[in-house]
Amino acid sequence: MSSKTADIPDPTQVEGAIHPRDTLHLMGQTRAEADFLDAFTSGRMHHGWMLTGPRGVGKATLAWRIARFLLTQPTDDGGLFGAPPPPTNLETDPEHPVCRRIHAGSEPGVFLLKRGLNATETALSQDIRVDEVRKLKSFLHLSAAEGGRRVVIVDSADEMNTQAANALLKLLEEPPPRVTFLLISHQPAGLLPTIRSRCRELRLATLAPEDMAAALAAAGEAVEADTAALAALSGGSVGEAIRLLNLDGLATYEKLVALFGTLPRLDRVRALALADSITGKQNEPRYDLMLGLIELFLARLARAGVAGPPPLEGAAGEAQVIARLSPDGYAAMKWAALHQTLGARARHGKGVNLDPAALVMDMVLEITAAAA
Repeated sequence: MSSKTADIPDPTQVEGAIHPRDTLHLMGQTRAEADFLDAFTSGRMHHGWMLTGPRGVGKATLAWRIARFLLTQPTDDGGLFGAPPPPTNLETDPEHPVCRRIHAGSEPGVFLLKRGLNATETALSQDIRVDEVRKLKSFLHLSAAEGGRRVVIVDSADEMNTQAANALLKLLEEPPPRVTFLLISHQPAGLLPTIRSRCRELRLATLAPEDMAAALAAAGEAVEADTAALAALSGGSVGEAIRLLNLDGLATYEKLVALFGTLPRLDRVRALALADSITGKQNEPRYDLMLGLIELFLARLARAGVAGPPPLEGAAGEAQVIARLSPDGYAAMKWAALHQTLGARARHGKGVNLDPAALVMDMVLEITAAAA
């Protein structure tokens, strides 16, 4: 890797987390694993699989888990000694040569289709382009002579542009022998219907707090924070939970809840301090997080007016604040409308480079007015 590209992040890895190919255990997705294993052992294996569910719940981890499983399974009938017993799970031996090569990124039976570099090779492309699919075609052509199973992981299918999607569709329509396609999709409704129709779906669920804690530990995160709060604010997504941990998201949300707990008498000094905390280029990730957490609080307000306070608090005292600000269906409609309005305003403000502190303060004032 040249010094020019050494600092460019891997688009398939959450910053600060272990790469999905190196995460050997998957938490909270036994149903999806069982569905795939049933198809394999019953001889009803589909050539194309679409792994769907919210971002960060383990789709990429499952894809690499399936890849290790498929490439370590015997490909014959057992010869003179008969066929081996069918597998009962997707576990593989980490010391198996295939697993060691996958860990090293040198397994010839796996191709990872992902975003490549832009034209100047100074940053990642904004989407997966057709040139990357051409590399996949070359891989399939060259590896065909070696025989054996091959696995293609697309991470993520949502990022393909139109030309790349059409090129991949042709491969799905006429799949090469012994090739399994694993398409990771966070928003499958946005994909070509013809791609969706040629894949069998494996739907992954959001994680409960206990599964969240185990998954974070498996991802190399030493978690001392409230895993119930992490599960609530991340929507059961390990990837989002890691982002919250890396950016002190739980502390930020606690400050937001404490601030909104003063409404309708806004503590302007506290509000200004919170808005000023996300200014500057170095705080851009925290700025994005702040906007997202404000939207999340509004969404939780809107739901609470109909269904009651959330079962899991994102911060101490949140349930009491939410119950006071959103006691009924009328309040729920008001907060839902504001959630939509401020969400659009935040996206527009970022798009035209409004001052971060001014945008956040404006959103806080709008929430204050609604609370009054």
